[in-house]
Amino acid sequence: MTASRPTPVLEARGLTKRYGRVTAIESGDLELYPGEILAVIGDNGAGKSSLIKALSGALIPDSGEIYLDGQRVHFRNPMEAREAGIETVYQTLAVAPGLDIADNLFLGREQRRTGPLGTIFRMLDRGHMRSEARRHMSELGIGTLQNIGQAVESLSGGQRQAVAVARSAAFGSRVVILDEPTAALGVKEGNRVLQLIRDVRDRGLPVILISHNMPHVFEVADRIHIQRLGRRATVITPKSHSMSEAVAIMTGASPPPPAVA
Repeated sequence: MTASRPTPVLEARGLTKRYGRVTAIESGDLELYPGEILAVIGDNGAGKSSLIKALSGALIPDSGEIYLDGQRVHFRNPMEAREAGIETVYQTLAVAPGLDIADNLFLGREQRRTGPLGTIFRMLDRGHMRSEARRHMSELGIGTLQNIGQAVESLSGGQRQAVAVARSAAFGSRVVILDEPTAALGVKEGNRVLQLIRDVRDRGLPVILISHNMPHVFEVADRIHIQRLGRRATVITPKSHSMSEAVAIMTGASPPPPAVA
């Protein structure tokens, strides 16, 4: 970190994770700064998923340190990371198709009614959850989902992804991590999700974006972390390098340049 840089919101130092003789992460480093979209790219097997799982509590590294706002943290599971303000949208999406939009936004955080109805009969406050869900969707500019009571299984792929991103933005107080959010989406829906990512960043939440889609990476990323052979090869920006240069570094065809400040 240079002297001109603020303290990273989320930082990994020397993370290592081995599975027998296979090394998934080797001395992995990463810094996410306030107000930025940091893209993480790398070939298959480069350690991207393992690195992100370590940051989101889904994987416990063998060694190394993780810092949140300059304070060392140790996540034993994803719930602890969520409680610390780190929300992750995995590639598998993890939405419940049979539930409506509001229920999906509050999945695992259901709000109960006040008084005996909530404490004794454990009734959910669906009116409040739907009102809050509508507000969160509106704040992100998702105007295509008018019916908050609509089942998620009736939505398009892009709309389902919008629900997942909205959930992460609604409850992520420090960091949002998105794993391949535009995979399997058409051009129009992919572009809408990219705008959602910008909206999340503009609301003050730094974003880690894992993606194989290089045009999308270069369109929205402020910095690009290139992962290779289990560790960070370098960090570039869309202004300092072209897509072809990034791919060459990622595949080992070109030596990695010094990381940008």
